[in-house]
Amino acid sequence: MRTADFYFHLPRNLIASRPLDKRDNSRLLVLHKNGDIEHKKFYDIIEYLNEGDMLVVNNTKVFPARIIAVKHSGGKLDILLVREVDKNGVWEIMCKGRIDGTVTIGDGVMAEVWAEGVKGKESRAKKFLRFLNIESSKVQDVLWQYGYMPLPPYINRMPDDTDKQRYQTVYAEYQGSIAAPTAGLHFTEELLNKIRNKGILVETLTLHVGIGTFKPIKTEWLQEHKMDPEYFEMKTSLLNKIQKTKESGNRLITVGTTTTRAIEAVFSMHQHGRDEISPMRPLFHGVDEGEMKSSFLTNQNGSIKGFADIFIYPGYEFRAIDGLVTNFHLPCSTPLMLVSALRGFRKILYAYKEAIAMGYRFFSYGDAMLIL
Repeated sequence: MRTADFYFHLPRNLIASRPLDKRDNSRLLVLHKNGDIEHKKFYDIIEYLNEGDMLVVNNTKVFPARIIAVKHSGGKLDILLVREVDKNGVWEIMCKGRIDGTVTIGDGVMAEVWAEGVKGKESRAKKFLRFLNIESSKVQDVLWQYGYMPLPPYINRMPDDTDKQRYQTVYAEYQGSIAAPTAGLHFTEELLNKIRNKGILVETLTLHVGIGTFKPIKTEWLQEHKMDPEYFEMKTSLLNKIQKTKESGNRLITVGTTTTRAIEAVFSMHQHGRDEISPMRPLFHGVDEGEMKSSFLTNQNGSIKGFADIFIYPGYEFRAIDGLVTNFHLPCSTPLMLVSALRGFRKILYAYKEAIAMGYRFFSYGDAMLIL
């Protein structure tokens, strides 16, 4: 399939720039397997979940990865921190324009920007930033003080303090993402408790959202696109619970495309007998390219850790999931291709056209879909 096949026109006024006051008051488009569509509120999702079903969420936590740096000339740089690459305070970054010398971040915190990669580890095309006068372990504290939440570029405003709470799920726990797993933004603690009280299992895993999730596809043909690896971790007990749920005839419903990719990556590995074991550094201590190529490991604490680089698009055979809670995605994006793989692009495109006609709010702060 061609990437251009996944294009659709979206009126700009339907891009949500801020969330609703109440998370679970978002609209919910329910897409059934036969193509039928229902229009609900998100809090109605409990009507479609049955006792014994399992709901799996991504409990990653977004950190304020966007910083505004000031050069000696007075010019400003808008920088996105992608990942820490070593213990010396060096981060891979994304920013427009040339970066040289030292810059000032926030209220006198100094940083030096590297325009070239670390020799022997990274591509010279990548850019790096080194924090000079703070310990590596203190960088996160500085970011929470001076940084901004990394809202997507289609939200045409500067992030504010409210985004530090609203661009975050209520169950966010483990810090490490540069974008929110947005399908989970609609849940409240009250709604989750109602779901649990109905006899539905609510389980968690962690996938730290990086550039792989939102990186644009630049290839003409889908199969030529390569996903950037994103770190994930889940308990081995979760796999056993998933298997028991499905053996009992109940459904596995994932919240978000990131949760889906983590589960499908593991189940795909098990189906093909790829139980690779390799050492891995702790999160935020940096990962070199050799380690990224090591698919998975099981540690002594009963967890599976690894890097998900699975690209799911039409033609993929799902190994585990039966349904998906998701937002409305960008044209020609990898999340749109994943949901199209689950229910077929024609049904997804029809649902999107109806959502547009009905005035649904799109993208990160927008409304939601339940694909059954």
